Amino acid sequence: MENEETVVNTEQVEYKFFVALRMNESAKAYYFSTNIETLKEGDFVVVETIRGLELGKVETQLQPIDKYKSELELKPILRIATENDIAMHQENILLSKDAFDICGQEIKNLNLDMRLITAEYTLDRSKILFSYLADDRVDFRELLKVLANRLHCRIELRQIGTRDKAKVVGGIGICGLPLCCSTFLNEFDGISINRAKNQMLSLNIPKLSGHCGKLICCLKYEDDAYTELKEHYPKIGTRVQMNGEQFKITSMNVLTRQIKLENSENVVFVDLDTVMKCLKENNHNEN
Repeated sequence: MENEETVVNTEQVEYKFFVALRMNESAKAYYFSTNIETLKEGDFVVVETIRGLELGKVETQLQPIDKYKSELELKPILRIATENDIAMHQENILLSKDAFDICGQEIKNLNLDMRLITAEYTLDRSKILFSYLADDRVDFRELLKVLANRLHCRIELRQIGTRDKAKVVGGIGICGLPLCCSTFLNEFDGISINRAKNQMLSLNIPKLSGHCGKLICCLKYEDDAYTELKEHYPKIGTRVQMNGEQFKITSMNVLTRQIKLENSENVVFVDLDTVMKCLKENNHNEN
């Protein structure tokens, strides 16, 4: 006997709970409202997103709606997924691979300057979403006509950036772990070279670039900590009188608390406490 569907009427309903869902094994979880009190982690549900109907997997326990603090509007869970929904989702994965091949061949036939990345059907197969990379805008009107005739559903083509591609494709980072963007990063912040300068890293762009070709997202993780630590350090270029010699601070390591002092004849590495003591004595003598 086929599973009975639990359907939610979304019109003028006050919802008691919210829960996080993950779609298509993506790194990002999204919050939805619900009154289905039996939901638990691992359950599959059907929701409607801006892409269309999708199958979502429950990632958290039910939370009271009054604990939801975001200003983003919560969309409701439509129903608990049936066996047919789950079977259709698995079939869609296989059909998406065929659609990917078809689209790739048509792109080649039309000689379009675009690189296909993914193909995903909505749960009801009313629409398929293709994502692609391209350096410039692409006129894909003819491609849309051809695909609509071959796939018999709505076609959506979405241009993505190199960071999004890395998130989809995945890989291993320089740390030896899976890429942050493909595991837990939900948003891509702008990464500036100023962060590398703030952390006093060698400005070797290839070494500071990730799989996407952009500056590595790792640069933002410790940036605030470096900024806070450096507030307790003298500035680069500060002159220090020590052991009868005049030095200039040329670099420092805020993690090991070591400071590099240089003059025309000597280079020494001294701990922060020693340098601060010398600076205090220098100021006292000057006064």
